[in-house]
Parts: sequence; C-alpha cells; structure tokens
Amino acid sequence: MKHRLPSLLLLSAAVAFSGVALAEKADRGKPMNIEADALRHDELKQTSVFTGHVVVTKGTMVLRGAQVEVRQDADGYQSGVATAEPGKRAFFRQKRDTPPGAPDEFIEGEGEVIEYDGRNDTVRFIRRAELRRYRNATLSDEVSGAVIVYNNLTDLFTVDGQPSAANRPAGTAPAAGGRVRAMLSPKEPPAKQAPAAAPAKPASAPALRPSQSLENP
Repeated sequence: MKHRLPSLLLLSAAVAFSGVALAEKADRGKPMNIEADALRHDELKQTSVFTGHVVVTKGTMVLRGAQVEVRQDADGYQSGVATAEPGKRAFFRQKRDTPPGAPDEFIEGEGEVIEYDGRNDTVRFIRRAELRRYRNATLSDEVSGAVIVYNNLTDLFTVDGQPSAANRPAGTAPAAGGRVRAMLSPKEPPAKQAPAAAPAKPASAPALRPSQSLENP
C-alpha cells in the first residue's frame, strides 16, 4: 500500500524505518577502497576525483557512480560525492546492524547525485531519489522524492517532494506537482511463544496391600 503525502513547494517528511536495526556502525572506521578507470589527486586540497565506472567500498557500504570525488578533512573523516552518467543514477548500499538471529537487512538508494558525509554519517540522494530497505532479499520499505537525506546514526530520513534551487540542474524550473511517495510495511509482531508445559506430576508410590496374616507364605 502506498501512502501519498500532500505536495508543497518544499515538502519534507521525517520517517523512521520500522524495526530497531541501525546502519552498520563499524563501517565508519573501515578504510575506503576505490576502483575506477582514472584518478586525479590534489594533495594540497586532500581531494581525489575518480572517473569511469567508479566503485567505492567501505566496510559493508558500497557507492557506485560515473564519477566520485573523495575528500578527507583535517580530522581524518572521509566524504564522497558520486555523480551518475546523464540519464542514469548513482547507487548506494549498506548493511544494517541486526540483533542476533534476526534476518539480514540492507539499505539501498539511488539518485543522480549521492553525497556521503563521513563526519556526520549521513547520505544525501539528490534528484530522482529513492531509498529502499530489504529484509534478506524481500523489499520491506520504499520512499521516493526529489531529495532524501538518510542518517546512519539515528536511522531517520527526510524526503523533499520538490528540489531546492541548489539541488536543481542549472537553468531548470521546479517540477510541477512533485510528491513524496512511500511504501511502509507494518512492523512484524514478535514471535509468539508456545505456552509453557505444565510440570509433570510426580509418579505416585505403588499402593500397599494390607496383610491378612502375619505368617510367612
């Protein structure tokens, strides 16, 4: 079932994915590995621009795009901006922390531009943005809009139905009738526990028969 929220010039909805699983916290401290066709690095600005089928991995996090610009600040936090080829979208995926024994959960998202902020641990999907949550291989929740901001630390996201001027391609006007669309599955109830079995009654002692005589048989 899809819930359609009213359209505004800048429509924003704050939503939490159902369940208590959060994004994989250990990913923040993992090294960033990048594959691409070409690289241009600026040591002074601490920026690296990778182009050509770029794939970035950082722990369970995966980021793909036609171009990815990676920055590292003075405190060592890494950030990246992935840009897709014209007409396509960049891609993001990350595993979520789940309780022991619970099904694996993943967050996936797409946008023409994806901004990963390592310091604040947020991901921003810009233009034709979509965000999905999977439980194992089954789609559980899905939202779409012009701009989606997902917070890995709190597992909250905001969705804007209309892109701001800063997030629209140069020279374009706001799209008419932009809407936020969401499909949110109900939270699964906890597994019902079987009623405890009643304790077994202790075995009764064998009945004693009264003796009719004191003589030996």
